[in-house]
Amino acid sequence: TNASVGIHTAYQDSTPVILFIGQVARDMLEREAFQEVDFRRMFGQMSKWVAQIDDPARIPEFISRAYHVATSGRPGPVVLALPEDMQSEKADAPETGRYKEIQASPATADMATLRDMLSKAKKPMMFVGGSPWNEAACADITAFAEANNLPVAATYRRQDLIDNRHRLYCGVLTLGTNPALVKRIKESDLLIVAGPQIGEIMTDGYTLIDAPRSKQTLIHICAGVGELGKVYQPDLAINSGMVQFAAAARALDPVDSSAWTEETKAARAAHEAFSIPPDAPGNLNYSKVVTWLDENLPDDAIVTNGAGNYTIWVHRFFRYRQYRTQLAPQSGAMGYGVPSGVAAAIVHPDREVVSFSGDGCFLMNGQELATAAQYGLNVTFIVVNNGMYGTIRMHQERRFPKRVSGTELVNPDFAALAKAYGLHGEMVERTEDFPDAYKRARDFNGPALIELRVDQEAITPAATISGIREAALKS
Repeated sequence: TNASVGIHTAYQDSTPVILFIGQVARDMLEREAFQEVDFRRMFGQMSKWVAQIDDPARIPEFISRAYHVATSGRPGPVVLALPEDMQSEKADAPETGRYKEIQASPATADMATLRDMLSKAKKPMMFVGGSPWNEAACADITAFAEANNLPVAATYRRQDLIDNRHRLYCGVLTLGTNPALVKRIKESDLLIVAGPQIGEIMTDGYTLIDAPRSKQTLIHICAGVGELGKVYQPDLAINSGMVQFAAAARALDPVDSSAWTEETKAARAAHEAFSIPPDAPGNLNYSKVVTWLDENLPDDAIVTNGAGNYTIWVHRFFRYRQYRTQLAPQSGAMGYGVPSGVAAAIVHPDREVVSFSGDGCFLMNGQELATAAQYGLNVTFIVVNNGMYGTIRMHQERRFPKRVSGTELVNPDFAALAKAYGLHGEMVERTEDFPDAYKRARDFNGPALIELRVDQEAITPAATISGIREAALKS
């Protein structure tokens, strides 16, 4: 059951995963044996394929299929159950070759149609997201945008697909999207959606783009036909891997983009204005902490986070520069921050890793500090402590003002907890103290944790608890 959160996250993130699960012996099945679970029913709706291997001679066949299913089309998780008695059996079986990722390429005619639609537009926009991408695809899609002077927005937690410092980058579709970006999208006449599923967060609850037919001309490119036309009926649907599409887009002859030159400049200017840290209640301005990290971390630093209102600051004020520098769950799974920071530091021991967690988020998987300590990982954990489940509290005040229930937290001393695990740990209560605290954390020979004590009033960069409550009481 612990793995189910990871599998659901992988499914919504379009991440290829193969999970092997021990199952009870075959002669115990269907008897509600000790720890028996029907894995097909449990994982069926959050996996691309769930199967059980009963014959050891078929292991190569099942594993080969698992790799192909997990990596092809829209990537995702595969679950294979292994009965206990089967695991000790012997069999003669042929070896299989290395799997090959299978992705469709865009038709030449479809790319010509895309170019024709773009040439007729007056206010186009492009969105990048989803999976699967690689560094070459990111470079290709950036070159396509540059050739056509296209404003580009990233979709939820996919900001590392384009350098956020680029003149064409105009923001992210997220929780708390820039109102200027929302307005610009609604006024656009062509939307090129490259990669993502057009879902709830991207569309602000399916209100940003009219469903099932948008008033804007809609081009949707996605790996796998299952997402094309799922909610929105596109004017042009292209089933293609992102590597293949981005290369084909880059090869297109540019169109005359003079009609939207000023719009592109304005989109970037609005994003830059939105990225200026505002004032905040209390002694610690979280916006300025994230901005300091943005200005001081190397371009290849990996930033991870879980779920909660604390992530809004990270997505708004940190500028991702390179592919695979952002690890964050599209499923909104709490507890993701610490283990993702551990994983990033294991895979990339030579790179700087910063892992954000809210206090509630941290408490769900904070014990993984033990893993970071065990392996002496190069990771700095930042715990944003406001003493509550902030997202839920925000919605309580918005819908049921003054009726707070079950959202207050009595937290441990996170810095002391880190030290108990063998990490460097310290607490920061003032904005001006953070830079030195971070430098001490980096100088420590091993993982470190910094606890940020933030004011409960600072529930988002743009709103306070009391302000939300007062507005709700007046409505």
